[in-house]
Amino acid sequence: MTGSASGAGARRTVVTGLGIAAPTGLGVENYWNATREGVHGIGRLTRFDPSRYPARLAGEIRDFVAEEHLPGRLIPQTDRMTRIALVSADCAFADAGVQPSDLPEYEMGVVTASSSGGFEFGQGELRNLWSKGGQYVSAYQSFAWFYAVNSGQISIRNGMRGPSGVVVSDQAGGLDAIAQARRQIRRGTRLIVSGGIDASLCPWGWVAMLAGGRLSTREDPERAYLPFDADACGHVPGEGGALLVVEDAESALERRAPRIYGEIAGYGSTFDPRPGGGRSRGPGLQKAIELALEDAGAQPGEIGAVFADAAAVPELDRVEAEALTKVFGPRGVPVTAPKTTTGRLYSGAASLDVATALLAIRDGVIPPTPHVTLADAYDIDLVTAEERPAEGLRSALVLARGHGGFNSALIVRAFDR
Repeated sequence: MTGSASGAGARRTVVTGLGIAAPTGLGVENYWNATREGVHGIGRLTRFDPSRYPARLAGEIRDFVAEEHLPGRLIPQTDRMTRIALVSADCAFADAGVQPSDLPEYEMGVVTASSSGGFEFGQGELRNLWSKGGQYVSAYQSFAWFYAVNSGQISIRNGMRGPSGVVVSDQAGGLDAIAQARRQIRRGTRLIVSGGIDASLCPWGWVAMLAGGRLSTREDPERAYLPFDADACGHVPGEGGALLVVEDAESALERRAPRIYGEIAGYGSTFDPRPGGGRSRGPGLQKAIELALEDAGAQPGEIGAVFADAAAVPELDRVEAEALTKVFGPRGVPVTAPKTTTGRLYSGAASLDVATALLAIRDGVIPPTPHVTLADAYDIDLVTAEERPAEGLRSALVLARGHGGFNSALIVRAFDR
């Protein structure tokens, strides 16, 4: 299964606003400065007592106070994930210089990603079941509610009645949602809010993540999440992500948008064969990269940086490193994984990487992958301890994979009018 979002002569799609919430910083510049400096946002869980569990570290957003940003009536009606998403959307609109009430309501939509969020809401409903003797919403309804919450709540709050939806492809979803937003722009929608925010650091969500078998159980925050390192032992979960204002380029120029971070230039997706299914083809990450390059009309040499999926599972790291080597050549392109400072944010991870890639292009610098020592087994050019100047950086590739075989690749590049 493969896919792209190509279209000859299609309308150009640009990013004009970013709303970022990450364990290393709230807001564009706070997050970006911390990322460039390699500031670490991973620590022992504080939202509940993790002592009974084998994994105890997470990337938490510790300075988010919803009451400072949202009307009081919304607080009891929403969970943490929803609150972070609503505030991030507000920040993205402000960054883009957009007042939704000034635009036609049917020309604006919301397309977001879903992964592990919604657990906190579901856990609350189960608690109601146990304590109130049946006054509850079923687990199925809880997750159905979540799948609509990012798009629905943001749409309602901002009067957006255009194309909306939620993409469910685990951690690849952040890229898939942005690609779907680009499709809607090409079909005539003026503006889409897209990306992903996740927050499932609650006991129910934690048990579900542990069941996947890929969580690091190390206690040292600086040695727990080490992709492409000989000591790789799984990832650390986190919360947060990024929402992007995605627009038709002509519309953004017409309204004199304060800034255009870059263009969504190419996208490709594939699906791995089922393990043990008897098919001869291997993992599809390389093909996803090739599809994204083809969709962007770009050659491998035009890509100035790769923002890696960075699973920190040796077999998955090997697959990713081999895909990059086959497409770009040995050490053929700088590779970075700044998510080692935040943890993997599930549906929020890939959209945060897209935002980071756009900021890297803006400032001509590739952020580091702190605390990682590249293993000899991987023939890639990993940017490790410190940021790397890249004044000529014009295009970047973002990779993401979801549990169960999802592979996605998205290319962003500087916007030339």
